Amino acid sequence: MESQSPISRPPTTGEIVTDRLFRGMTFGFAWLIIFLVVWIIWQISVTAAPAVKEHGTSLLFSDKWDGKEHFGILPEIVGTLYSSILGVGIGAFFGIAVAIFLTQDFLPPRLEVVVKNIVELLAAIPSVVYGLWGIFVLIPAIRPTCDWLHDHLGWIPIFNTRLSSLGLLPAALVLAIMVIPTITAISRDSIASVPPKLREAAFGLGATLWETILAVILPTAARGVWGSIILAFGRALGETMALAMLAGNASEIHWSVFAPVNTLAALLANKFPEASKIEMGALMYAALVLLAITLIVNVLGTWITQRSTIKGVR
Repeated sequence: MESQSPISRPPTTGEIVTDRLFRGMTFGFAWLIIFLVVWIIWQISVTAAPAVKEHGTSLLFSDKWDGKEHFGILPEIVGTLYSSILGVGIGAFFGIAVAIFLTQDFLPPRLEVVVKNIVELLAAIPSVVYGLWGIFVLIPAIRPTCDWLHDHLGWIPIFNTRLSSLGLLPAALVLAIMVIPTITAISRDSIASVPPKLREAAFGLGATLWETILAVILPTAARGVWGSIILAFGRALGETMALAMLAGNASEIHWSVFAPVNTLAALLANKFPEASKIEMGALMYAALVLLAITLIVNVLGTWITQRSTIKGVR
């Protein structure tokens, strides 16, 4: 009889060489990505340096932009944060609801996979398609409701203007749809990682399904859920085309959800093609501000998500 090869054996020379090459390549690519990020920040900073030196922090608190002498991005900062908070708030409500729906046996397994794939496909739709859909479908659909809110509740600051062709609310609704896949995917993993014994114990104590979900499962998965919301917030901050097409691009500070606004990303997209050398520096200054805000939010979201994963493993 032929002798069978042992189950365990020392690696061959080829396997050792392949392993070392693979480790070297991954190490090199990791440092290459770090170098690329640093290089991008450096190039933006060099271009923005004249504007930073000339305007200092006054550019952050001014609301006038004429492209020649006066550059202010306060309305864009407010518009970026306002639209992102509103959009992520709406998206978080539906995203967490979908995550619960997909993890608590509301659907048969096959149908659950279909719904999960459909939600994930939302992330594959180009931003410009969302913008066109918002212009031709969403705005005509919500205008009667917006007019009713303005006519009957116009004394409330968030409804004190009438929705024109573009505005904050359509942009926020489209933004909400765009962040739902991010919130749903991470929240679903966090909720699914909750130990089944907690759920069984809650049922054993007489809790209903929804009492178990709201009082046991969601609090246990809270870190992961919050992490998904913050990561989606970082995604929303950098969204460009959909907001440039829907928000209205008005460099004014409005608190009404029906008023047109502008964002930092939309400002860069709209001004960059025809910008002069002086205006280019101011735009790169705005890009640095947007980069800093996005970086802080993403680092915070990643940290919360990692803490949630470590806690779940323990």
